[in-house]
Amino acid sequence: MANTHNVTEFIFLGLSPSREVQKVCFVIFLPLYMAIVLGNFLIVLLVFVSRSLRSPMYFFLSYLSFVEICYASTTAPKLISDLLAERKAISLWGCMAQLFFTHFFGGTESFLLTVMAYDRYVAICKPLHYTTIMNRQACAVLVGMAWLGGFVHSFAQILLTFRLPFCGPNVMDHYFCDLLPLLKLACSDTFLIGLLIVTNGGTVAVFCFVVLLGSYVVILLHLRTRSSEGRRKALSTCASHITVVLLFFGPCIFIYLRPSATLPMDKVVAVFYTVITPLLNPLIYSLRNAEVKKAMKKLWVETMKLERK
Repeated sequence: MANTHNVTEFIFLGLSPSREVQKVCFVIFLPLYMAIVLGNFLIVLLVFVSRSLRSPMYFFLSYLSFVEICYASTTAPKLISDLLAERKAISLWGCMAQLFFTHFFGGTESFLLTVMAYDRYVAICKPLHYTTIMNRQACAVLVGMAWLGGFVHSFAQILLTFRLPFCGPNVMDHYFCDLLPLLKLACSDTFLIGLLIVTNGGTVAVFCFVVLLGSYVVILLHLRTRSSEGRRKALSTCASHITVVLLFFGPCIFIYLRPSATLPMDKVVAVFYTVITPLLNPLIYSLRNAEVKKAMKKLWVETMKLERK
């Protein structure tokens, strides 16, 4: 890379050129990031300590919450610190690392959401065989495949990006290292590599979304034979997951399933899937799930008892 890159760092333009707006954003995003870490960590802790949350669904949920913490942490801390900095710079290798981990954790989340849809399919459509199919070993293998899929996806993106020469300019109209803004800074024809990059990201998003959509179509068709009470209970367990899927895949498909050109809305959409979605996930699962709320209340009571002692 030393022979192909004259650029050693990139300069971010950030969310806004206005210092007043940046200060307001700092006051907003710092508490949001703290809420992301605390909220998702609480979900992981609840699943770990609560005996009532031992089913495969909560096993996958704990990993999803852990991935959300990692995913948000690849961009949010840098964004928050840059809001108070006059010069928003990142080294070339720091940019590549941020790019890799963003797609690694983002890809892993995509596959985890797909695995969770399969879990709901087995639980609702094959209830008598659920414990046999979704045993501990199968759950571990599915989680491992999700991590492996995220790694392969991210490695392919980075491998293509490494081939681009960066000779200048080095000013990026974004707040973190993303693929499409980075392509604009390469001093070579990026059409083919850009097409491959967008195809890779779009294929993962579309594949997972189609599998998710197919799973829930089968579930809905199967629920036609259930009683109204059975349908209500089954749909209540799926509603949270469907909401998270729409929040996550909607912005991703908007970014990566279109020609490799940047739009003014891209930074706003990026804020949504890097900050807002990780924040909403623990709220959605805790507010809509009676078992999670019960486990949370029990943990709170036990914590209060220990403090009194």
